[in-house]
Amino acid sequence: MSEQTSGSVEPVVTVEEQVARANASGRVPVVFIHGLWLLASSWDRWAGMFDQAGYAPVSPGWPDDPDTVSEAAADPDVFAGKTVGQVANHYSTMIGTLDRKPAVIGHSFGGLLAEIVAGRGLSAATVAVDAAPFRGVLPLPLSALRAAFPVLGKPANRHRAVPLTFEQFRFAFANAVPEDEAHRLYDTFAVPAPGAPLFQAATANFNPRTEAHVDTGNPHRGPLLIISGAKDNTVPRAISRAAYKRQEHNMGVTEFAEIPGRGHSLIIDSGWAEVAQTALDFIRRFT
Repeated sequence: MSEQTSGSVEPVVTVEEQVARANASGRVPVVFIHGLWLLASSWDRWAGMFDQAGYAPVSPGWPDDPDTVSEAAADPDVFAGKTVGQVANHYSTMIGTLDRKPAVIGHSFGGLLAEIVAGRGLSAATVAVDAAPFRGVLPLPLSALRAAFPVLGKPANRHRAVPLTFEQFRFAFANAVPEDEAHRLYDTFAVPAPGAPLFQAATANFNPRTEAHVDTGNPHRGPLLIISGAKDNTVPRAISRAAYKRQEHNMGVTEFAEIPGRGHSLIIDSGWAEVAQTALDFIRRFT
């Protein structure tokens, strides 16, 4: 647990320590992958739920991520320059240090990364929550363009770390919660994000060599659940359904779940437990 969920600073458990604990426990590991504008600590409550359910949670950050929001505010440039391929390889390498094949859960760009990892045959079961689109996912709703505009509106942002204002966060993440909760979420969780992944996703369908590519046909992909927040502006239902249609041709189990009344903040807002339980129920069926 970190300052983000407890209100006080507690020692940070390193990824190496989490992996060692998972390996020593003999439990099935669950790897949590965060998306843009969040840190690994956004999964703290999910990790607690999965630990209580008998799994071994592991919550790695992206390369060079700080541990806390306050550290991120002190050195925002640390986020700059990260690409989808770099981060996917980072998680693949970490998963390789686990003794057992893990379940993998990702949100937003973390959901895309979870699908990439699954496409590499590294996941026992995968849950992609409001996942960013990959090559072959064609819908581009206006709300998704508006949510991405703080980054895509300036080409130089590809090489920068880009923060969101509260108003931008409210639209992109917290449109489905009351304003006072939106402010709490922004103050508690929001950090700058690398611009490159958004440019990669935006151009994926024009670039045959894009890193925003998922091997949807790998017979070793394993079971996959795609979760969509019904009110998500950043990854609207049309994007999630299109990803599901691409994935359902895989020989593995592919399922889709829509969470009514929820926006992109669904893994961190006051309704997080409903989404976590949906993911847990799915993973329990296959691990």
